[in-house]
Amino acid sequence: MDKNNALRAGALAAGTTLMMLLMSSPALALTRDDGDDPGKGLSVIETLGLYVFAPLVLFAVIAGLVMLLDKSRARKDTTSSNIDIKPDAQAQVRA
Repeated sequence: MDKNNALRAGALAAGTTLMMLLMSSPALALTRDDGDDPGKGLSVIETLGLYVFAPLVLFAVIAGLVMLLDKSRARKDTTSSNIDIKPDAQAQVRA
């Protein structure tokens, strides 16, 4: 990519980002909508529980179930699992 194309791509990305920031301005949230009836806000503990601890617990439960119900160990390699090895086999050296 030459210098002109890089500058053009950077200007386009910066312009798009600026337009998105201007269009989604939180200043529009100052006026209430008709029928708007917000409840009380969440405390710090409730926010952490909802957005940090609940996803971690959900991830741990799903990962635990996947590991518990994993069936890949039940399948055996048929090429190597049927070989019998004698533990006290001795090699004979012939001179």
